[in-house]
Amino acid sequence: MATQPLAQIIAGDNRQSAAIDHGFALKVASRAGGRQMLRCFACGTCTAGCPVAEIDERYSPRRIIRMVLMGFKDEVLHSPFIWLCAGCYTCQERCPQGVHVAEVMRTLRNMAVEEGIVHPAFKAQAELIRRMGRIYEIEDFDNKKRTRAGLPELRKTLEDIKTLFERQKVNERLG
Repeated sequence: MATQPLAQIIAGDNRQSAAIDHGFALKVASRAGGRQMLRCFACGTCTAGCPVAEIDERYSPRRIIRMVLMGFKDEVLHSPFIWLCAGCYTCQERCPQGVHVAEVMRTLRNMAVEEGIVHPAFKAQAELIRRMGRIYEIEDFDNKKRTRAGLPELRKTLEDIKTLFERQKVNERLG
């Protein structure tokens, strides 16, 4: 089902009230770190302190939480913005209500994955991690620098990660 733009819903166009999931906020709140989300009064402190919002003004943790509380499940889970949270916890440290914003974002990403919604950039990163055990490939140049700095060399691939991906069925979850 296509979702109606938020502006139309706010303006009072109720033709798509079925797109609102009235239990969505409680589903999110029932997960780890989600309970405090119900305390949010939209002060904007989370967005004001967010380093991602500083780079991309369209990113707004406050807006995402408000949409969760209003029941816009499809719009939230399909939003590329839930994937942008850097997990720096600045929002959480500054929130006057103790909302665990970074944990809510993680919960939303997990819920999206459970419904088969995964951002393409996340899929690409997961594939790199599956293949090499990290986001970037270790080259001989990297290990030469580490040796000069007195650090041990890094293995080019990490087989343990492949085993972990298989056991946790990561490939199936990412599609």
